[in-house]
Amino acid sequence: MTAKSAFIRYIETTEEKTFIASHILSQLPDWFGIPESTLEYVKNCADMPFWAMFIDDKAIGFISLKETSAATAEIYVMGILEKYHGQGFGRMLWNQFLAFARQSHYEYIQVKTVKKGYYQEYDKTNAFYEALGFREFECLPTLWAEANPCQIYVQFIGNDNPVQTS
Repeated sequence: MTAKSAFIRYIETTEEKTFIASHILSQLPDWFGIPESTLEYVKNCADMPFWAMFIDDKAIGFISLKETSAATAEIYVMGILEKYHGQGFGRMLWNQFLAFARQSHYEYIQVKTVKKGYYQEYDKTNAFYEALGFREFECLPTLWAEANPCQIYVQFIGNDNPVQTS
């Protein structure tokens, strides 16, 4: 499959978001292997802006947006089935997310992942976010667990109408 044969659709219903997120994340145990955390991702992203990537009407990935402040949106959770990694699908989802974030007047995007050097899979995840233009912001070594230090990445996406603060 190529990126040319794929399409992205904005998902509106809670049921479809829940189904897609659960289906995708359950097949990514190297990244989402803690059942309680995975259930929390599935539950929470059902109420967030959500895009899914499809090939032949089958979901192969998704991304959801969480507002963390009036100026900042977060990639709350993103997953692409492993056999589709490295084919441009993650970047396509990111571009859809980014367009929405800019239209919604966010100035920054953040994403949390496991710090480099702990797991090979997450080193690839870090490299993906860095290739998208994210920069290391802060590491919270015990937010999740000592074995999974939380690396926060940020990206300034600009805005013609910055959030006004008093």
